[in-house]
Amino acid sequence: MFKSILNKFSKSQEVEPINLAGLNADMHSHLIPGIDDGAKTVEDSIELIRILHGLGYSKLVTTPHIMSDYFRNTPENINEGLALVRAALKTENIPVEISAAAEYYIDDGFIRKLEEEPLLTIGDNYLLTEVSYINPPDNVEQVFFRAMVLGYKPILAHPERYPFWYRTPEQYTRFYEMGVTLQLNMNSLAGYYGPDAKKIGEKLIDMGIIGALGTDMHHMKHAAAMQQVVKEKYLQKILDMPLLNREL
Repeated sequence: MFKSILNKFSKSQEVEPINLAGLNADMHSHLIPGIDDGAKTVEDSIELIRILHGLGYSKLVTTPHIMSDYFRNTPENINEGLALVRAALKTENIPVEISAAAEYYIDDGFIRKLEEEPLLTIGDNYLLTEVSYINPPDNVEQVFFRAMVLGYKPILAHPERYPFWYRTPEQYTRFYEMGVTLQLNMNSLAGYYGPDAKKIGEKLIDMGIIGALGTDMHHMKHAAAMQQVVKEKYLQKILDMPLLNREL
């Protein structure tokens, strides 16, 4: 299965496969079963975690989607699912530490939650967010600023996947200068999301403004792509830079 999927991805600029143990933690994945578009069953979760452990990870912060009109997850059902995964890991004797936060979609519901509810965060109050792939929210900078005022440290997930910013790279620099952590999806480096996302991902690494890496693991196709990512030259380049993953 892996071989047929891997043939879809670019194999240029490869190096010897990199063990990710030095990265310490993955901080973006969808491993809690049945609550978003990630793992469907506990068995799926364990299979994906086993693969991540084989790549070198010893710690995972899984981040289910929270979207007002689609994935209406709460801290309660996320933590219930986390308990199931932890129990299965113990049964399977897989030595991986797992905790949970969330990936918040910036919409009106998120803004209400930001003002009224405690949010699920990563490490030292880092808040993982994403925006629409079609149009950026007009107020995204104001939302990030408000989050910072409230004591959160915003992370923008997979900035290389938002095509509306490809022609305005100064927006990425703007976020970086504001103090927003830019989190690259590692599979972008293998061309999983297409050549444009790969090109922009590499450009952001060259600019030195990527502050975190995530697998964004949902399913076995993502796991297969990670087998290619660990051979990418640009992965080695970003691993030589300071990254939030090592602080978790």
